[in-house]
Amino acid sequence: MVKQTIKIFCRVKPTKGKTGLYEIDEDESGGPKLTFVVPKDQNLIVNNTKEEYNFRFQRVFDQQTKQEEVFENVAQPVVDNAISGYNGTIFAYGQTGSGKTFTITGGAERYADRGIIPRTLSYLFEYYEKHPDYVYTTHVSYLEIYNENGYDLLDPKHEAAKLEDLPKVSLMEDTDQNIHLKNLSVHQAGNEEEALNLLFLGDTNRMIAETPMNQASTRSHCIFTIHVTAREPGSATIRRSKLHLVDLAGSERVGKTGVGGTLLAEAKYINLSLHFLEQVIVALSEKSRSHIPYRNSMMTSVLRDSLGGNCMTTMIATCSVEKKNVDESISTCRFAQRVALIKNDALLNEEVDPKLMILRLKKEIVELKDQLSLATGEQPTDELSDEDVDRLAQMVGVYIEDTDPEATLAVGADMRKINECFRIFKRLVLDRKPGRAGVTNGSLEEEEPSVSEDSGLGSAPPTAPSAATSAEVKKLKDLLQQRDNEINILVNMLKKEKKRAQDATLALEERGIPFTTGEERGIPFTAGEEHQPNGPGRPPSVRNKHRNREERSRESNVGRSTIQPESREKETTPPYSQSTTVRLRKLGGEMSVGRQEAFEIFKRDYEHSVTIDDQKSLLKQRYAEAKQLGEKVNASRSQINHVKAEIQQHRMARAAQGIHENAEFSEEPDVEEQRLRERMEGEKASYKVTFNRLRVLKTEIEHLQHLLERGRLQLQKDFELWWAEQTVSAHTSQRAALPPEPPASTRAAWKTPPISPQHPLLQPLAQQPPLAQQPPLAQQPP
Repeated sequence: MVKQTIKIFCRVKPTKGKTGLYEIDEDESGGPKLTFVVPKDQNLIVNNTKEEYNFRFQRVFDQQTKQEEVFENVAQPVVDNAISGYNGTIFAYGQTGSGKTFTITGGAERYADRGIIPRTLSYLFEYYEKHPDYVYTTHVSYLEIYNENGYDLLDPKHEAAKLEDLPKVSLMEDTDQNIHLKNLSVHQAGNEEEALNLLFLGDTNRMIAETPMNQASTRSHCIFTIHVTAREPGSATIRRSKLHLVDLAGSERVGKTGVGGTLLAEAKYINLSLHFLEQVIVALSEKSRSHIPYRNSMMTSVLRDSLGGNCMTTMIATCSVEKKNVDESISTCRFAQRVALIKNDALLNEEVDPKLMILRLKKEIVELKDQLSLATGEQPTDELSDEDVDRLAQMVGVYIEDTDPEATLAVGADMRKINECFRIFKRLVLDRKPGRAGVTNGSLEEEEPSVSEDSGLGSAPPTAPSAATSAEVKKLKDLLQQRDNEINILVNMLKKEKKRAQDATLALEERGIPFTTGEERGIPFTAGEEHQPNGPGRPPSVRNKHRNREERSRESNVGRSTIQPESREKETTPPYSQSTTVRLRKLGGEMSVGRQEAFEIFKRDYEHSVTIDDQKSLLKQRYAEAKQLGEKVNASRSQINHVKAEIQQHRMARAAQGIHENAEFSEEPDVEEQRLRERMEGEKASYKVTFNRLRVLKTEIEHLQHLLERGRLQLQKDFELWWAEQTVSAHTSQRAALPPEPPASTRAAWKTPPISPQHPLLQPLAQQPPLAQQPPLAQQPP
């Protein structure tokens, strides 16, 4: 609980008329002080009236004060407390025409004249963006009290043509003496723009009339309320606060204004409600008073919390220092001094979310029922609903996926739920259990390796692999075969690159330029590898077409003193095209690392790569030219509009001069206008030429884009064909390098022929002596 008095501020209205004697200085304690000096009437013999009136405020704003300074000192502390969960109220009080509406709402002519309400809305939503750790919700309402009748200025129907068409708001009080406003709509504002639109809608429906004291006098009290809700994500605690921004109608002396009719009736209701407000203020300032007359008027009933209740309240008194209004300004300051005596008890408005509380209570009821059933031994006999079964299945799934070994499955003491969970576990185990071994289509069953006898567990029963396992093994075999093919292709390409480096080395040595080899730098070189310039690692379509390009690349490197194969490879390899890679992935699936490297080399040696690069550079030039032409077109258009405006101003000046000199206006252009017209025609011709060139350039750019896209597609197609060819070639060479497989049936492949016993070499293997005991071939008999 925060106990504090109502803070009071004073603002002096700027005026051009003759002002009375007033002074803004500091009192003995250093606080701001406003002093009015009223000279005595010299015609009276005895005059004991005061000449000097002193009033203390938290701060006094002089005539030159800006709206931003008023907001920062008066409203911003209240808004910050409202965000923190405390109710707040800011109300302006003063005579009619003293600047209350300008202070609260602001002026409509300049953006800098915004008042407290629009600046508060902007400040709130800026604060929300800077503090994303809380979830904020904002609702607004707009109440007008006109002749002691309440009206909703934010009618959702928006069909009100006059004030009487708006829905009337009535007061209702509950048993705790809390005021509720019936028929007052509350609208949610998701951003600053929506909130300001609601404010503008309410301002257009306000009751405004012209009086002798003010050309646009508001004839009603208006209360703009902002409801702020803040909640931290994951927390059940909600902070709610409401911020009243009150623009009171101005008090006026009927004898001075001399109004009548409707304005007189309005003035009577305004003065009466302000009189009741003063009664409440006086009653609150006197500690001995036990009854506070809140119910005397609708305005005091609505502001019950703001005056002596759960709220942080701030008042700003507006004063007009014109000599004829000094008496009313002194009365306003006296009222502010009485308001400053009131103490409010502001409470932090925190509560638990009702929805979360309901869920918590329901869970507690279920737990208590389970405990009661365990204590009494009585179990429910009805079956579980489908929702309960689905919820249990979901809980079991979460429990199984949880990696925490200490996780628990809390289903309560209901045996029905416990049995249902066991049934779910059993179904999961049966679904995941592998199939038994058996003979299918006459094939022998496959046995798993048995456990060793030393382990004491015996041998495992033979089981056949499941279909999922077989499919996975087949997939892994295919992937392994694909990787082998890629490795073979890359090895061939590596040989080709080494051969190219050796050719460049020989060319440099022939020209007498020293070359540092890999062995001299300490890099091991694999001997025995043959490098074929036109081997299988090179695409067949480019074996002979790129020799001239390789020779040109060697000649371009002749001027270097030292060439390293690794750095040369990095320099000659073009950057990898990400867009082409994406398109290849769309055609042939996800590309592996080996395939990407192969694509880089293929793209470098591609026969149409020079054409594609030329098209790219040409397209880039056309883009730059189109950009320049576009800027030139925009500049020409702006110049044409500027010249048109000059012609119009010149004609208006001629017409005004003719009216001033009582001369007839001639439609014929003069010399200056003729010059401007010729200038505009020249700009139009330049604009037309540039625009036509830009249109032709656009067609050329589209054609180049089409050719470039077609070249990219052809590159993809050629790479896919070449890759398939290299894959088949690598697979064939790999199979040729493997030893021949024995026949499936040895009985069908081998058959023992009849053997003659006369020749020792034709004896059966079992009858021949060991190899060490056999005589040499030269000693064996023929």
